[in-house]
Amino acid sequence: MADHTVKSYESELALLDKRIAHMGGLAEQILGQSFQALERRDPHMAEAVVKADRAIDMLQREIEEQAVFMIARRQPMADDLRHIIGALRITGDLERVGDLAKNTAKRALAIAHEQPPKPLISGLRHMVELAMRQLKDVLDAYAERDAEKAMKVWREDEQIDAMYNSLFRELLTYMMEDPRNIGLSTHLLFGAKNVERVGDHTTNIAETIAYLVQGTAITDERPKGDDTSSTPITGRDDRA
Repeated sequence: MADHTVKSYESELALLDKRIAHMGGLAEQILGQSFQALERRDPHMAEAVVKADRAIDMLQREIEEQAVFMIARRQPMADDLRHIIGALRITGDLERVGDLAKNTAKRALAIAHEQPPKPLISGLRHMVELAMRQLKDVLDAYAERDAEKAMKVWREDEQIDAMYNSLFRELLTYMMEDPRNIGLSTHLLFGAKNVERVGDHTTNIAETIAYLVQGTAITDERPKGDDTSSTPITGRDDRA
């Protein structure tokens, strides 16, 4: 009976990880699709991203319900409790990534009849590619319980910030050159900020993995490189 209980508990923990992997895979997928919708100004792809974000929200609810059930029924301690609490934290960050991708895709609807300059789209593409790679790496680190891989992602967040700073300045210059560019540039700025915030949530996940594996929280200051925070245009865009 005890052996059956242990196996059942292990199955529940494995299911938790499986759902997080599924949720992470969806978040990574729609992040890439959100940029494609923006680049192509494709309203159909934008709608597909919005629909996929609902699936991410549903997975979050399932994971939260399972975690509450396990805590109430199993009364986990030590490593198992960190496992469940860590899963809840990661789920929250992945849900935010889905929201950010959704809102980036919505920008495609706003600029459907405009043609963004290729250098600006190229800069945003590089940001998205890096954010997707880091998200994949941190999800792999969770699956492998690899704290060092997670910390590598944590340290590399500055790269996304640097790309954002560069694109931010390019877009401001583009707006100053011709006031007619302000509307388009503003939508691209919000899109870029969304991607930068994806990097922040990926960094959150990396910190959670380090805590999950090592049992202690990271106390070092985050390596941040975003120097645009005093400008109003960089406000939050992860809820809409």
